[in-house]
Formats: sequence, C-alpha cells, structure tokens
Amino acid sequence: MSIILTRPRISRRKKALVAKGAALATLMALSACDLAPAYQAPHFIVPAYWHGQGLFHEAQPQETVIRSDWWTQFNDPTLNTLEAQAMDGNADLQAAAERFIQARSIVMEARSDLLPHFALAFGSSNNKSSSDRLFRYKGPITATDEFYGGMASWEPDIWSSIRNRVRAQKYYAQAQAAEYASARLSLQAELATDFFALRGLDAQNAIYEQSISYYQQALRVTQTRLDNQDATGIDVARAKNQLYMTQARQLDVQAQREVLEHALAVLVNASPSSFHIPQIADQDAAEPVFPLGMPSELLQRRPDIAVAEREMTQANRAIGIARAAFYPHVSFNANGGFDANGFDLANLANSMWSYGASVTMPLFEGGLRRAQLQRTWSNYRETRDHYRMAVLSAFKDVENGLSMTARLRAENSRLKQAVDAAMQSQTLTMTLYKGGADGYLDALIAQVNTLDARIDQAQVQARALQAAVGMVRALGGGWNDKLLPSPDQTMTFTGFQYEGLHHPSPAGGIDIPPNPEQYENLTTSAPTRPITDAKTGTPTPSEN
Repeated sequence: MSIILTRPRISRRKKALVAKGAALATLMALSACDLAPAYQAPHFIVPAYWHGQGLFHEAQPQETVIRSDWWTQFNDPTLNTLEAQAMDGNADLQAAAERFIQARSIVMEARSDLLPHFALAFGSSNNKSSSDRLFRYKGPITATDEFYGGMASWEPDIWSSIRNRVRAQKYYAQAQAAEYASARLSLQAELATDFFALRGLDAQNAIYEQSISYYQQALRVTQTRLDNQDATGIDVARAKNQLYMTQARQLDVQAQREVLEHALAVLVNASPSSFHIPQIADQDAAEPVFPLGMPSELLQRRPDIAVAEREMTQANRAIGIARAAFYPHVSFNANGGFDANGFDLANLANSMWSYGASVTMPLFEGGLRRAQLQRTWSNYRETRDHYRMAVLSAFKDVENGLSMTARLRAENSRLKQAVDAAMQSQTLTMTLYKGGADGYLDALIAQVNTLDARIDQAQVQARALQAAVGMVRALGGGWNDKLLPSPDQTMTFTGFQYEGLHHPSPAGGIDIPPNPEQYENLTTSAPTRPITDAKTGTPTPSEN
C-alpha cells in the first residue's frame, strides 16, 4: 500500500487575501514599534532633613502635609472670604483653566491622525470655451460638469510618530494642569501676602492715631508751660515738629493702604472704586504651625517641579518623532464617485474610482533629519537641566522660608519687649517734664524711640505673617502630583460626542465657569460673597 501526498490548489483570490492579511499583520506588528527612548525621571539624592527651623514641624504619619485651604489656619474671616472670592472669579486663574482646556483640545487634534479620515465632495460647474481658440474643433463651446463622490485616507502609525505626538500633547496638557495649580497657589499666596501687608498698615495707622493724640496733648502741655514762662519757644517748636511729622507719616501709610486695597479688589474680581475692607486697630492674626514634611516629598508637592518634569516627558517623545523621520512613510488613499456632463450621474458608466498606497523614504536631504534629531536630544538635556534647577530653587525657597519665619518671630518677640521699655520711658520722661524736673528734649527722644519701636514691631509682625505665607507657598500649598489628571483624562470628548463641546467635563479638578457673563459687571464689589468683619464675621455694608 502506498500513500500519495498532494498539495491542495489555492485560487488566485485566496492567495491575494492571504497576501493582504500577511501585509496587514506586518503593519500591525510594525505599528508597535516605539522609537522614543525609555523615559525615567532623574533620581536626585536629596537631604534627609531641613536645615532651618521656624513655625513648622516634621509631619507625623497621621497628618496631611498642608491643608489645601491653608489660609483658614490664620483664623481671619475676612481673609477666608477674600480667598473664596478669588477662587471664584479671578480672571487670571480662569484664563489658566482655559489654557488647560486648549491643551486638552490639542490632544484630540493630534489623536485624530490615528484614525482614518473620510470626506464627501460634490459640486457643479458651467464652462464656456473661446470660439476662437487654437485647434478649435466642431462641437459645443459650453458644457456643464457635475460630480459627487467620497474619499478616504489613512496613515498606519508604523513607527509610533503619531502616537508619540499624542503622548507629548497629553504630557503638555498635564503640564498646563500643573501650571494652573501654580497660578492658583500664586494667587492664594499673593492675596494673603497683600492682606497681611494691609493689616500691618492698619496697625501702623492705629499707632500713628494714638501717637498723634499723645503729641497733641504734649503740645498743649508745652504751650501751657510756655505761657507760664516755665518753658522756651524751642520746646513748642520741637513738639509741633514731632506732631506734624507724625501726621505726614500717617498720610503716607493711608495712601499705601488704599493702593493695597485696590490691588486686592482686582485679585477678587471686584471694582476698586466700590471695594472696601474694614480697618482694624490690632493685627491679631494667628501664627499657625504647619507640618513641614521631608525634603524628598517636596518633589511631589511643588507644581513648578511637576511642570518641569512633564516638559522632560514631552522632550523625550520628540526624540521618537525625530527618529521616525528616518524610516519609510506609508499612507493609503481611496476615492470614488460619479462625474458627467449633465445630471445623469447615477449611471455606472459615469462612475470613477481610485485607490492605492504610497511609500516615501528619505534618501538625501543634506543632513536635515540628523540635525532635527540632534536638536531633540539637546532639547531633552536642556529640560533635564531646567528640572534640576527647579528642584534646587524649591529647596532654596523652603530653607529661606524656614530662616525667615524663625528669625522674624524672634525679632518680633524682642521688639515687643523694646516697645514695652520705650512706652515706660516715654511715660516717665513726660511725667518728669510736667513736674519741671526734666527738659523737653528727653521727653521728645523718648517719644521718637517709642514711635519707632511700635512701627518697627508692627512691620515685623506683618512680615512674619507674610513669611509664613511664603513658606506655605514654597511647600506647595497642600498640592501634590497625584492631583494631576492622568494622560487619558486629558481627552475632552468621546468618539461620537457632538454636544457640550463649549464646556468640556472637568479634569484634575479644573473647571471653567459655565456662565462667564456673570463677571461682566465691573461696577460691583463682591461678585459672590460679601466681605465680613474680621471681629464678628458679619457682612459689612456696601459702599455703593
């Protein structure tokens, strides 16, 4: 018995299908090729602890690092209200949110190149030829042409050039989200800094008020003694000089306060002409103690560091795009329809179609591709340098904040003691002068020393509060990189979504006002919440 093996016959159509399937499988396999280098963020060796000390302590395991509403720990209702208004209506912050949304839209634009593109075309024309044209032949000189059809194109992303562009845009959108967080933190810190500067000016104004009242009494005493021939005219002149100089300094402080109040109005999206913050005599904001955390955690808590790191990822993907330019570029195109002289288009004889594929391969371009690749590598190294500088600057900011908060707190304590001593000296010298046991010059020196000590103490107390705000800002203000939207969350709409495009869904906690027209009235003061009195917490009446 014998066994005969035969080869089954395969038709040409099946062979073509097998060949096409094999080609498609090859394209699918090649499309998994990613020419971007493997990315890994630099691993810096950072200090194990902070050098400075201040109003901060190492965070315990049960503590969050810093609360996102960190300003509430100063226990000032007016500041809380202002911060809420700024988060609601500040135009710069809303513009930063719009930039994030624009970056998300760019992601969708880049992603569209991954999918086939389809289009419809139709048209009609009426044409006339010259009756005196060259090589004229008998026939009509007018004719109509109508056509309609469709076209399709697709570029297989063999070398991941398109996908690397999409990934780079997603990282750019994440960087814009971090920029938004940085803008929000800057707004919060700037508002708190200006607010404590304003409260410091309030304290100085109250000091000047008290000093002016005291100097007016001293002038009356001096004038009475001059009338009784117990003092000289120089004593009166000195008393007047001290009074008028103090009144002039008070006017300067009041001018500074008005300017700061106008700046705060703009930050909370209010009209400076109708915005007012009630004055208080005492600067009694609390000095909160914030958890400090470890130096290694700072890399995840600073928005500007996150921006620098996301810029590295974009530069890394650009290398893959530049590498892909050295390899063949493949595209598929197809179109078809009907074209005829007249309206009898739906006729098979008038149909036309074409399809095909094109492959382009760079052979010689004078070093263009190599120059582009070299530039992308250099750009990537530049972003690494920027990232390292961002980290070092962040550590500097924290150490500066620790030094400033510690030293200013100690300075404020010493100045309070100096104020007590100066007040005692001023009282004693004035008592001696009234009794005729001492000259007015000693009383005047005591008055100058007392006023200077009280003003210095008020200024340092305000700077200490501002330093605490700056320290919170240096630590990231309660932000961390886990709040960034994921790359997939940066996309703004689904494949078949055609509604709600004017207001995309929030991502990363970043949203835009659904009704921006509510901010068009620039003649009002508080757009959402009224300013409250710092002592009672009750709304203050509008000055309109």
